[in-house]
Amino acid sequence: MLNPRDLVARLVESPLELVAADLQKATEKAWKDRRHGLLNEWKGLLYSLPEIETCFANLTSDAVTIGRREQLSKKQQQVILDILKSLHPWRKGPFDLFGIEVDAEWRSNLKWSRLQGKITPLMNRLVLDVGCGNGYYMFRALGEGARFVLGTDPSLLFLAQFHAILNYAPRLPAALLPLRSGEFPAVQMRERGVEFDSVFSMGVLYHRRVPARHLLELAQALRQGGELILETLIVINSDEWLILYPEGPYAKMPNIDLIPSLGILNGWLEESGFGDIQVIDVSQTTVGEQRSTEWMTFESLADFLDPDNPEKTIEGFPAPVRAIVTARKL
Repeated sequence: MLNPRDLVARLVESPLELVAADLQKATEKAWKDRRHGLLNEWKGLLYSLPEIETCFANLTSDAVTIGRREQLSKKQQQVILDILKSLHPWRKGPFDLFGIEVDAEWRSNLKWSRLQGKITPLMNRLVLDVGCGNGYYMFRALGEGARFVLGTDPSLLFLAQFHAILNYAPRLPAALLPLRSGEFPAVQMRERGVEFDSVFSMGVLYHRRVPARHLLELAQALRQGGELILETLIVINSDEWLILYPEGPYAKMPNIDLIPSLGILNGWLEESGFGDIQVIDVSQTTVGEQRSTEWMTFESLADFLDPDNPEKTIEGFPAPVRAIVTARKL
């Protein structure tokens, strides 16, 4: 289940079948660097999931829901609960698997509600979710009628979480490959005539040392006229052309080199070949949206903010504000 061949096998008889060989080659190359001491344990957990067939899935509710509680015996429910808890931490959610409520760190449904109805309808569209985590937004895109959704994320834990959910909805037209955006063979795919209608990048840009390179990678994956849905940290200031350089951790995140203003972000998008740029939401992240739970017991936003002034991070920077922007590839 968690190996390159099986992961790419989900692309057979899909809109991506023509480029399955390119994606398998990229995945096999990346797999050599995707090592984790718990990988075999996670594989064992997935193989230990009880065999239960269900036809019930609700991908339009806040919690991605697969199966009903009454389909499980108490023993089966406890087995699934223990397996899901062993795949800790759950960053994105919520999920509801046979009545087991996975209350993840992020209430990702709130971000989805901010963009829902403001992006191009996903019905029958080929969708790519870059840095997809455990696939929460992938499932929501399927709920909006996407033809096929491909997710990419280098985390093998998130890959295991995705397959724990997908195990009970195997016919859903979706696949997740453990690739970074720079490892994605977008150029080869375009040469074979395969491009995406919609590309999501949710909370990835500020982790990239060279943001413009990430935007170019996203543009390469999109067809002309296709839509980018980008969610990222921004800095709010009267100076439209401000860039924040933390020069150290930001909200205890060590891998953030810079945070742009909306003006700077707009310029980056234009330079990367995008137009019709629309800011559809700007929201300050709250402890009601990002918090520690029994499914993510480590530190979270409350620990990253100044306890005396929640408008500041623990380091003294402005507290996290995120924007959702749409843009079209010219």
